[in-house]
Amino acid sequence: MQTANAAATAAPRPLGASDYKTLSLAALGGALEFYDFVIFVFFATVLGQLFFPPEIPDWLRQLQTFGIFAAGYLARPLGGIVMAHFGDLLGRKRMFALSILMMSVPTLLMGLLPTYASIGLAAPLMLLALRIVQGAAVGGEVPGAWVFVAEHVPGRNIGFACGTLTAGLSAGILLGSFVATLANTLFTQEELLDYGWRIPFLLGGVFGICSMYLRRWLEETPIFAELKQKKALAAELPLKTVLREHRRGVLQSMLLTWLLSAALVVMILMTPPMLQKSFGFDAVTTLNANSVAVICLVFGCILAGHLADRFGAARTVFLGTFWLAFCSWLLYANLAAHPDWLMPLYALTGFSVGIVGAIPYVMVHAFPAQVRFTGLSFSYNVAYAIFGGLTPILVGLLAKSTPMAPAYYVMAVSVVGMITACSLPRKPAFS
Repeated sequence: MQTANAAATAAPRPLGASDYKTLSLAALGGALEFYDFVIFVFFATVLGQLFFPPEIPDWLRQLQTFGIFAAGYLARPLGGIVMAHFGDLLGRKRMFALSILMMSVPTLLMGLLPTYASIGLAAPLMLLALRIVQGAAVGGEVPGAWVFVAEHVPGRNIGFACGTLTAGLSAGILLGSFVATLANTLFTQEELLDYGWRIPFLLGGVFGICSMYLRRWLEETPIFAELKQKKALAAELPLKTVLREHRRGVLQSMLLTWLLSAALVVMILMTPPMLQKSFGFDAVTTLNANSVAVICLVFGCILAGHLADRFGAARTVFLGTFWLAFCSWLLYANLAAHPDWLMPLYALTGFSVGIVGAIPYVMVHAFPAQVRFTGLSFSYNVAYAIFGGLTPILVGLLAKSTPMAPAYYVMAVSVVGMITACSLPRKPAFS
């Protein structure tokens, strides 16, 4: 039977100009949109002071702030599944415009919100509502972007494409870190609490408009276009097919999403405020170190994707996950005695987090084209809602007992990642 991906099974072709254009536009647009999602965490300490009662303990304020951050992950499954459903039936490209709109508008409104001092309990509730809408948006954006680039490039370059796209999303974290560092440098703490915190969120609205413009130049994937032309789209509800026929792919994808969420949420997003609370670093120092770590993460993602193309996902994920566990321990175990090692240790850890660039390679291969968007989105978003949503709260509670809590958590999840890697096929099909 002829597969829907005839182009991918034909004689291998090199990456062409159109492929690089697609990767560049998708990665850049994803970076600007992901900035909107992560800027929240870089101002977690400030938001905690502004949106919760001043008389509560610092640890409880931080925990509640991370709880609102986690709510964005809990909203991912619904938004992701709905957008993936229509992405499998109507096209990948159409969902991009919707996800950008749902991301940029709430970010803009966050910058305009009144604080607890002005309206009391309504302030954190409004912040929570906007965060939920953002979560629904990113639930469709990230899986859709991976599917989009994977279906555009030659089969032998899927890892590189997914790694590059993940690098672009990571660059959104870098942009957020840069803006947060700039805000903490230009404004005093009083100015930051007064009005300076609003500027990064208002800037996110501008980035959303830029992302919408960039997406205009993208074309529908050849694989979906061929499916549509041959009338070979999903004959039933895509999610029903995924749950009935692709349970193994769902389980593997969910476990690797747990690894991805632990690496990114703990080592990149949570580490700056954790370093401030547990080791006494100032905000500017931790944000500068975080920027260096994310730069290393960007290159690590691209390398991990390339290695998955060349050596397969099983070996790449296994060895990369082991390296992640070691570097996480190395960072947190040495900062108390050697605070001057922060920059090189965090850079090394950021590079090790780049193993997340190989994970979408596994997930896009786990499902056939007819239900690929739905299968990937369901697995990724449900797992992220569970693990990514609970991780900030769990690590925050554990950190009350030991400053090594973030490293211990990542090391434990890395064991799960290595076990999952052993179950992956050496040469997965892409059809």
